Amino acid sequence: MKGTGTAYSAATIVNAMATGYGAAFGIDLKTEAEITISSGQGIYIKTDVDESPQLVTLCIERFLDKFAPGEEYRVCAELNSNIPVSRGLKSSSAACNAVLMAMKNTLSIDCDILDLIRIGTAASIDCGVSLTGAFDDACASMLGGVVLTNNNSNDLIKRRHLEEDVAVVIDIPEYQIRKPSLDRSRIKAVTPIARIAFDKASEGKYWEALTLNGMCYSAAFNLDQEISIRGLCNGALASGLTGSGPATIMVVNKDKLDKFIENMGEHRLIVANVNNGDFNETSS
Repeated sequence: MKGTGTAYSAATIVNAMATGYGAAFGIDLKTEAEITISSGQGIYIKTDVDESPQLVTLCIERFLDKFAPGEEYRVCAELNSNIPVSRGLKSSSAACNAVLMAMKNTLSIDCDILDLIRIGTAASIDCGVSLTGAFDDACASMLGGVVLTNNNSNDLIKRRHLEEDVAVVIDIPEYQIRKPSLDRSRIKAVTPIARIAFDKASEGKYWEALTLNGMCYSAAFNLDQEISIRGLCNGALASGLTGSGPATIMVVNKDKLDKFIENMGEHRLIVANVNNGDFNETSS
């Protein structure tokens, strides 16, 4: 039996690390997974990216435990992705989601999409690739659009369609940031500001929230904000750190994109589009 699954990157509007409440939106960088299932035993992972094989393996094991208990399968998973790893662009969430969707499609399982997402978020915590499980990131990756979530209870609070007349310009430094290196005391210290950012997102002021969140967490992580400020000076609607970084997201009107890129000089930038997903699938 063979099946495929696709999941997308996402960008942070409000990081959930401080409060447990997060917001994110989908962008069109993607991870694709192909699953081959046959009789036998064992899980075998092949990937072209620096994602944790342990994370993917755990997602497959937990999927089988939930939807095929007592069955024995040999599972081969192959992943391909154009999402930069450990830059705050939700590559781990996309890997989990793509593999879980491929498992669902291969075995023709009928299930709630949020149940799949929760399998991946639990696996992310257990593997140490996320402090909170990143339910907000995982929902934005799997569903698209803007999502607001309670990561403490893994509940989707709200999902909204996002304007598609904007481009997502991403500055991607060469270095990576791994979650275990983060100072939790500094994250706790910015909790009041993170709450304000989430309130703005709840009011639909997504770009204000994104910019405020970026300033808040960049300070907590002791990261340089020069690229973010430069983006704002050059007309970005919003600019700020995504996830724990180090990538910076700049939201720009598409009709001003060429001039924006020119003004940003020699920074290592990539351009993506908003991914709104399928609003017939899950919304709130």
